[in-house]
Amino acid sequence: MITPKSRILRRLSIIEGQIRGLQEMTERGVYCIDIITQTSAVKNALSSIEDAIMENHLNSCVIPQIKEGKGVKATKEILEVYRLKRR
Repeated sequence: MITPKSRILRRLSIIEGQIRGLQEMTERGVYCIDIITQTSAVKNALSSIEDAIMENHLNSCVIPQIKEGKGVKATKEILEVYRLKRR
């Protein structure tokens, strides 16, 4: 069974390869628009990782906190992540 953690680690490995590719493209002097296109793909990939981590956090941490009567703590965590995403 593929776990959320293994899925995230696989995605991070892919992003690592994309970053190396960006370095190589820059060293070779590849057309700027092609580099920007690749950086956009990396940003989107990182965003999808954030989404997956947040989903996992909601399921494994926030919901149990709410069930245990720690809704205030759970709400503060969610708001903090929301603020970070807006920056």
